[in-house]
Amino acid sequence: MEQGGSSVTDYFSRIWRLRHFWMALVRIDLQRRYRHSIIGIGWSLLNPIAMTVVFCAFFCTLFHQNVREYAPHVLTGMTFWGLITNVVMQGCQCFFQGECYIRQQPAPLAIYPLRTLLGAGFHFLLGLCVAMALTWCVNGFGNLPVLLLSIVPTLMLFFVVGWSLAICMGVSNVLFQDSQHLIEVIMQILFYITPIIYKPNQLQGSRVAEWIIRLNPFAAMLDLIRSPVLDGRLPSLWSVGVASLSALVAVSVAAFVLARFEKRMIFYL
Repeated sequence: MEQGGSSVTDYFSRIWRLRHFWMALVRIDLQRRYRHSIIGIGWSLLNPIAMTVVFCAFFCTLFHQNVREYAPHVLTGMTFWGLITNVVMQGCQCFFQGECYIRQQPAPLAIYPLRTLLGAGFHFLLGLCVAMALTWCVNGFGNLPVLLLSIVPTLMLFFVVGWSLAICMGVSNVLFQDSQHLIEVIMQILFYITPIIYKPNQLQGSRVAEWIIRLNPFAAMLDLIRSPVLDGRLPSLWSVGVASLSALVAVSVAAFVLARFEKRMIFYL
């Protein structure tokens, strides 16, 4: 990807002209995943729902939580983490998965991480709908005004971060194929330092843990969803700032690695 404003515009124009191609790839991936499946798309919802049930069964007592509050909290967390995990881990394979197409036509390489993101994003939106439905059943529809105001900017930020992460993971795994195994370990660590199954206020008293959560970009992005959905309030300015800065860094790194390695990627596949 060449540098310069006009080059960037041309690059995205090429991606858009090929929209029927990468949308077909996403559709093929979804059809292949659920072919001959009785439950079909329901399988994508089974993991976050099942994990929510397990965590509620064991941790409501441990954390002294009300299940009516804790269940939506965990479900939104598991849905969000499912998106991040799928984008990162499947992103590691996105260029290998599209190798046959890469060798056949000189299309922008960013369409293959985009393919990964759109597939993961489809399942994320399904899980988010279930989480919102559960919240409405428990707490009513008081969150609608704030949700309508914040949901589009939040999803746009998730789109940008997810696409950038998939690009970075894909390039790193092509150049260093051991990186996928290292990333798996890192994702396990990030799961526990991101407030998915616990609430940040439960860490009060540990200044180190509190600052780890405050500086964790995934915790900030999670707050962009949880605050409007669960509490009916806008996310904190700190979360918005950390998430926005993280998105800027992710985009910058993704643009750099594409500019540096896109033309040479074929020689590493």
